[in-house]
Amino acid sequence: MTFPAPTLAITGATGQLGRLVLHSLKTRAPGAQVIALARTPAKAADLGVSVRQADYTQDPATLATALAGVDTLLLISGNEIGQREAQHRHVIEAAQLAGVKHLVYTSLLHAERSPLSLAPEHLATEAMIRASGIPATVLRNGWYAENYSMGFPAAVAHGALLGSAGEGRLALATRADYAEAAATVLADPATHAGKVYELAGDTAPTLAELAAEIGRQAGKPVPYKNLPAEEYTAVLRGAGLPELWAVALPQFDLGAAQGALFDDGHQLSALIGRPTTSPAAYVAAALK
Repeated sequence: MTFPAPTLAITGATGQLGRLVLHSLKTRAPGAQVIALARTPAKAADLGVSVRQADYTQDPATLATALAGVDTLLLISGNEIGQREAQHRHVIEAAQLAGVKHLVYTSLLHAERSPLSLAPEHLATEAMIRASGIPATVLRNGWYAENYSMGFPAAVAHGALLGSAGEGRLALATRADYAEAAATVLADPATHAGKVYELAGDTAPTLAELAAEIGRQAGKPVPYKNLPAEEYTAVLRGAGLPELWAVALPQFDLGAAQGALFDDGHQLSALIGRPTTSPAAYVAAALK
């Protein structure tokens, strides 16, 4: 007997993580029918899969149409901080209406005890998923290495890496690492049903250790300068960052100083079947 290929759908498919999940699915789930859900379908024209219009802000009945026939849905958390609980509720209710069989959600590392301001929205979403009755897998993603590495060229240019994380250890992994984990679960949801994964990088350097690696690769000293959060915010404002991020990034660093970005369980590398991207490798990619 031949069974139909599963239908997988990904919200936020045109975003940085969503695109990488689609790429990883080509090898992790080559036989699946894949649907990219996008707020602006025109931006998904290059993805090479079916595209349906879907916006987190739409009412569940409208979203349910976009989810018709979907077996497994990857809900990539929205990027509008402060709006995500309501937006995610729309998607979860739509998944119920559409009869989605499995829901995969990208949450936050150790969300139940994280000091980060992002945690409450993620915890609320996890609770809504449990209440929905839809079999689910929660991927509690740690910090993307790119959140820091995008600033590495500037650190070389200015001769110092700035931050407020103190001696906090950062178990960073790249978006591609996390995307591969999501694709692994989407390819075999039954194996991962009911599980909550705490996902983080295998190696957890401090910012001072990352600065040393940046300096090694750049061929010149790049010390780490730990700043009070208010001073770091002023620097980021001066660099032209939007106010939201100029305030948020130093606060995330303070959370990192309390251990918010550390985990040594190696669940991510176990899930993807290989070591996570090393600090030397993501530093090299940033400085390339």
